[in-house]
Amino acid sequence: MLHIFDHGHSTVKFPNDNPYLNGPHKPIDLEYTAKGPELEVVGEIPKDLQGMYVRNGHNQIHEPIGRYHPFDGDSMLHAVWFNEGKVEYRNRFTMTTGLLAERAAGKSLWPGIIEPRKAVRRGWGSIGKMKDNAGTDVIVHGGKIIVAMSQCSEPYRLDTRTLETLGPDENWAQALGDRGICSHFKVDEHSGHMMFFNFAEEPPFMNYGVVDAENNLVHYVPIDLPGPRWPHDMGMTENYCVLHDLPLYFDHEGLKQGKHRLGFHRDVPSRFGVIPRFGTNEDVKWFEAEPCYMLHLSNTYEDGDEIVMDGCIIGNPIPDMSDLPKEGYERLNRMLDMHTTETRMHRWRFNMRTGETKEERLDDTITEFPMINGLHNGRDYRYSYNALPQPGSWLLDGLKKYDVKTGQTQTFMMPKGEFVSEAPFAPRLNSKSEDDGYVVTFVTNVNTGKGECVLFDAANIDKGPICRIIMPYHIPTGAHAFWAGPHMLYENGVSLAD
Repeated sequence: MLHIFDHGHSTVKFPNDNPYLNGPHKPIDLEYTAKGPELEVVGEIPKDLQGMYVRNGHNQIHEPIGRYHPFDGDSMLHAVWFNEGKVEYRNRFTMTTGLLAERAAGKSLWPGIIEPRKAVRRGWGSIGKMKDNAGTDVIVHGGKIIVAMSQCSEPYRLDTRTLETLGPDENWAQALGDRGICSHFKVDEHSGHMMFFNFAEEPPFMNYGVVDAENNLVHYVPIDLPGPRWPHDMGMTENYCVLHDLPLYFDHEGLKQGKHRLGFHRDVPSRFGVIPRFGTNEDVKWFEAEPCYMLHLSNTYEDGDEIVMDGCIIGNPIPDMSDLPKEGYERLNRMLDMHTTETRMHRWRFNMRTGETKEERLDDTITEFPMINGLHNGRDYRYSYNALPQPGSWLLDGLKKYDVKTGQTQTFMMPKGEFVSEAPFAPRLNSKSEDDGYVVTFVTNVNTGKGECVLFDAANIDKGPICRIIMPYHIPTGAHAFWAGPHMLYENGVSLAD
């Protein structure tokens, strides 16, 4: 069955010279549901895989105001449900307030992250001038999907089965005011708690909060920072969270004049604040480390007196641009090229007794978008499944599995013209070990013009895909993804695992 649900009525002009509106990034305006014979299967869909793989992404629907950045587009979710060897696929826009307004107007009403000065309307996010596109992160919590953008936005909820937008969370969105929630909220699958942060250009520059398993906001406190910052992720352990104060931020004097120019302050140490899960600003213990920036963590856990945090450190967040023309997209390409920004797997150890920080490089490979077995999130773990970026682009063309206990790795590179998405781990039913399951990802295939959902045996990703599910249409490259097993999915208030 192939059912066309709606069209977004795109007004993006083609041809254009923006690389992030073309090729594998080209947005789609079609929403549909597909299952049965409409989904060609190469290989066999595992019968011991049950749950939902969902990926968020920035899918621009209207001709942009100013230069388009790949973090500007409207949120579109793509999801595949697995059950007893059968699959069903849907994609839907997140109907944010901004998207609804632009649909009514038939054009873009807000600029993006590159040229916020062109804003004429009140906006959302930490800059306060962008549309709330909700296109960065996605998780499942309390039986519903939640999405948000990296600059902080309203916490939009969607139905886990239909992908229908339910609106900002009715329990606690209003309690956050215009601060909203930043991407990279963390779910503890054991307690059901969701930890989050937000940030802004006015004091308090950061807030930290906890939503319980029943979806009640049970903790929300301000965090003191020296000034406006630009954090992207946070760490979570069984008893603590780790907040980031990194030396990549907007010039303070420039902000007073409405200018948003990021600078990397190489003489300012990175700071990491370890806070008890229900702690306050007075409970934060700050640790200094080498100046850096980072986007994404693999995992954070407790090891005796130490908090261990693994993730992808960015050693050169503002690369040299002196050889590039000031116009065109070459500068943006270089800023987004992870080979230029030097993104690698790294480990920090924060000793809660001595206050000492220790750091070590885990690998020299350029890598990003790490994912782990969700049941080990915040706890001791062994495996991280990372994406490998293509040099010179914002595209991912391979996967690398890390055994952080032994240092062993496995790698698989996609054929030319095929690009993966963030690839979470999906356990088999009744799995027996941490990597007893599958790695699942969407593939953008520019050779065929059709998207794919691809499965790897998580224990042997270097052997390549064991199953490829071919979609009827193109799936653009995206942002973050999540695996929700039966224990996280609900129908009529009852978990599918019951």
